[in-house]
Amino acid sequence: MNPTQKDIDAARARVPLAFRAPLAVRLRRYALWTLFIGLFVWCLYDFDISPQRIWIGLGRLGTVLGFMFPPHVWTNWEEFVPILEGLGETLAIAFLGTVLGAVVAFPLSFLGAKNINRLNFLRLGVRRGYDIIRAFETLILALIFIRAFGLGPLAGILAIAVSEIGTFAKLFSEAIENTSEKPVEGVKASGGSRLQQIRFGIMSQVNPVILSILLYNFESNVRSGTILGIVGAGGIGFLLSDRISAYRWDEAWSIIFLIIAMVYVIDWLSAMIRQRLIGKTEQSR
Repeated sequence: MNPTQKDIDAARARVPLAFRAPLAVRLRRYALWTLFIGLFVWCLYDFDISPQRIWIGLGRLGTVLGFMFPPHVWTNWEEFVPILEGLGETLAIAFLGTVLGAVVAFPLSFLGAKNINRLNFLRLGVRRGYDIIRAFETLILALIFIRAFGLGPLAGILAIAVSEIGTFAKLFSEAIENTSEKPVEGVKASGGSRLQQIRFGIMSQVNPVILSILLYNFESNVRSGTILGIVGAGGIGFLLSDRISAYRWDEAWSIIFLIIAMVYVIDWLSAMIRQRLIGKTEQSR
């Protein structure tokens, strides 16, 4: 039965706060919205984001896109070989950086897991260390390592590896914390040591999650590797930057298309691996 207006008025008199927020709450909401809108408008003004500038920029963007078509097709194999080498180098940088980051992060993740490390001060300190590492952008790390180790893939590999240490350690430790205690109790009841409890009770639950994290971050690092090449850390990004600087837009678009194709293939392969390995793990449970 639908309530009448009389019922609504009675309910409003009985619990007025359920129908309208107090004056202090409403004023706080208005103040926050005013601050948000004012900050947004000020940013538009300070950064000179005007409709005229947007319109002119779109026109120039259309001109650049016009230069990209039709895409360049390499008819000379000797010209195409450096492109393939750049793609392969980017793939290798992402792979090595991901693997090195995971190898270092894996043992560190146990120190940050509550169900493994019972010492609060040590666990919290390790977790803050994760945050400090994650605060450094990969591009900034690449610039630092270029100054230390010189131009080339090594700087890109180290930049990705260091950046992923913080990310992997945080995600791995959270995955370890979210495991069920029942398998651990079963191993313990059968006489298993603490190491065996972690190996058979925890890792059997965590392995599929870790594999999924590794595959996803590897895909992301392939895309990051193209940007690292622009600053001199190796890979296809250097060739792409060179083509853009020389206004060879048709070749730049062809390289971009190859990068997209490479990322798509990696995404397809990683999805297939997840389905085969992780799917089998879930079925075995």
